[in-house]
Amino acid sequence: MSELSHVDEATGEVRMVDVGAKPLSRRRAVARGRVGMAAATAERLRTLPKGDALTVARIAAIQAAKRTSDLIPLCHPLPLTLVEVELTVLGDGVAIEAVAETTAQTGVEMEALTAVAVAALTVYDMAKAVDHELRIDDISLVSKTKEPV
Repeated sequence: MSELSHVDEATGEVRMVDVGAKPLSRRRAVARGRVGMAAATAERLRTLPKGDALTVARIAAIQAAKRTSDLIPLCHPLPLTLVEVELTVLGDGVAIEAVAETTAQTGVEMEALTAVAVAALTVYDMAKAVDHELRIDDISLVSKTKEPV
């Protein structure tokens, strides 16, 4: 079994991986997703009855990235040094991109993915009263890097 397994070989129990012996490295992850909607809804995202969906979604995404280890049981809490979230209005939806960075012993993929997912959920929540055909699509990790410090 891999030394980074989440399963204890002796007991078969799920556990958090011990990354204590790994060296620190500079890590970056980029994730993307999309919320599809009617064109009329996309035009109104800054003036919805609940408020500016794009600004609220950006804040929610940053908060979510910072709290990823509270949401995903076996994630390590990380000292994030950067979280950037970009929401781009398209003709029929919103494209979301999140970047997470840290200097740590493990990666920030889950933080970037969580940021995108929560941004999408926030847009969905804020627009659902005016568009019943909303859909969240294509959340994926698009890149990750690791450089020695």
